[in-house]
Order: sequence, then structure tokens, then C-alpha cells
Amino acid sequence: MRGLVFDGNREVSIREFPDPTPGPDEVIIEIKASGMCGSDLKFYRDPPGSALASFGFDEKSQKAGAEIPAIIGGHEPCGVIVEVGSNVDPNTFAVGDRVMQFHYKGCDVCEFCRTGWNQMCERGAKIYGASAHGGHSNLMAAPASTLVHLPDDVSFVAGAAIACGTGTAYGAIRKASITGMDTVAIFGLGPIGLSAVQFTRALGCEPIVIDISPDRLKAAQDLGAIHAINGAEVDPIEAIRDLTDGHGVTAALDVSGSPVARSQATQSLQPWGRLALVGLGGDYTVDAGRDLILKQVSVFGSYTFSSTGMADCARFVARHGVDVDAIFTDKWTLDQGAEAYREFDKQTRGKAVIEF
Repeated sequence: MRGLVFDGNREVSIREFPDPTPGPDEVIIEIKASGMCGSDLKFYRDPPGSALASFGFDEKSQKAGAEIPAIIGGHEPCGVIVEVGSNVDPNTFAVGDRVMQFHYKGCDVCEFCRTGWNQMCERGAKIYGASAHGGHSNLMAAPASTLVHLPDDVSFVAGAAIACGTGTAYGAIRKASITGMDTVAIFGLGPIGLSAVQFTRALGCEPIVIDISPDRLKAAQDLGAIHAINGAEVDPIEAIRDLTDGHGVTAALDVSGSPVARSQATQSLQPWGRLALVGLGGDYTVDAGRDLILKQVSVFGSYTFSSTGMADCARFVARHGVDVDAIFTDKWTLDQGAEAYREFDKQTRGKAVIEF
């Protein structure tokens, strides 16, 4: 099989690997679509091996002369099962099944794993596409326990998005208990923010979107955003108050990870409002009395989603006809991997995917 490897320093290579064979509890997936995620860029941009430090291959190992492992990238895999291990229940997963892969594998027995939150495993989690071979390959071995069925009327490309970014948006919306009765502000319009626009529209909301990129604001409007605010031109807090008769929004998502946007999202809330912080990195500075306590708002982090939440997201997409494919602006082949990541590194367009 052939797979894309992040070599570091903005280089990738397409390498040959032995075809995988399934262990007793594994399946082999013929990959049809493998999404490209912003978190891949750490492996793409950093020096060789440095991004692997958090996965057990540390600087000391490198200095000792240990070879940097060649790991196939991609943590948004989606495809068809072509082989199953001897212990896999055929009533659960069988050859020909359309599946997405939940890209975390924990111990399966701690309280987090048992509730589908394998990424929070008490013993540490394996992450496919980072510490184990991922989906940027024509074939992938994966534990059957990490698979989620893909509904027949959801495309493989949409399934790849649900496997990370789109699923993350859905998880944050669920955690914030957003319904069609809410007024919602979405700060940051990368692929996760655009997915949040689609989901809140499907729930009956009229989302207010905030970004500093005119192109991203236009993309959000094309997907159904009702009000678009350019944060580089106007004060988003005042603009939101104007749109809500001075009240503010009942719920907000920050997908940007920007310290400024996080503070603005908090201050845009009306009393009893809810804020989900989704974007990673950066600081979070607020006036605790004015912005949190006196307004009695709820602020919480939302980190990806559970495996059960991923399945629920796929069902929601199918049931409500959410056009997840519409968030994609770039589709590539494996052989175009170097060009694909050069373009993706610019972070100026929408969602990208490698198709097989």
C-alpha cells in the first residue's frame, strides 16, 4: 500500500508500506476519503519528529539515534471494510460495510473509554494519524471498536468530515444545549465553524457569524448564516447587541482559539448564556465578576466528541439532509499530497480532503 508521511519542515512524502493484515479484533478499511485537518499542520510544519514527542518518541530517543518512525498521516478516515479479523462479530461489522473511524484508541476499560471518550483514557490514547498509521493511504488497519457505521445516504467525503471537524462542531452544539429557540454567535469560520453554521441552521437558529476574513464570511453566508460581522471592521460585541435588541446572544461558540475572540464571545452573552470554547491554544482573559458571575453564564471547553456522539452526528446529518459536502473547497489525490498540503498550509480556503 501507499501512504503519505509528514516529514516535517513543510515536506511530505508518499511511501510504500506492506499491505496490512487484520489482527483478531481488527478490520482492514479500503479508504475512500481522508480529510485534511488543521491539527495536521503541526506535523507538517514542525522539524522532523518534534511533533511526535507527545506520543512517546521524545528528543532523548532522537539524540540516541533512534529512527524517527514513518507514520501515515490523516485522522479523518472513511471507507469500506474489505477484511475482518477472526474475533470481529459479523453482525456488527462485515466486509462491504461503509464506515468512519473514530481516531482514538484507549484501554477500553476505564470509565472514559467505556463512555466513548477514548481520547481521555486514563492510560493514554493511541491517535491514528499521529502515533499510529492513519487514513492518508489506500488501506488502513483499525480496531473494530473504533469504527462507526456511515449511513448509506451520507457521502464518504462527508463521513471524513464527521470523523473530526464536523463532528467537533456537532459535539460543541450538543454540549451547549443549543436549540432552535436560541440566538447563536459563532466566532471563527474555519471548517468547524462552517459546520456549526450548518447544524445551527438545521436546528432552526439564525446564526450570527464573526470572522476577519471576507471570504470566510461569504462562505458562511452561502451555507445559511443570517448575519455576518467582520471583526476587523466593527466591534463584534456592539454589533451583536444591535442585532439582538441590546440583549446579547443566548449561546456562543468560539472556534477560532483567538484570545480576543474568546473574550468577545463571552461578553456577547446575555445573562444565563452558554459559551463553548472549541478552538485550541491561546489565553482566555475575562472580568470574572462582570462577564461571568454577575451574568450567571456557563463557559466550558468542548474537545472533539465521543464515539457515540460521532454516530449521533452522522445520523443527524442523514436525517436532516445537512450538506456537509458543501464545506469542501479542495479535493486531492494521494499523489497530489505535497501540493495539497502546500495549499492547505495557507489556511485561506475551506475544508480539504484526499480522495481515493
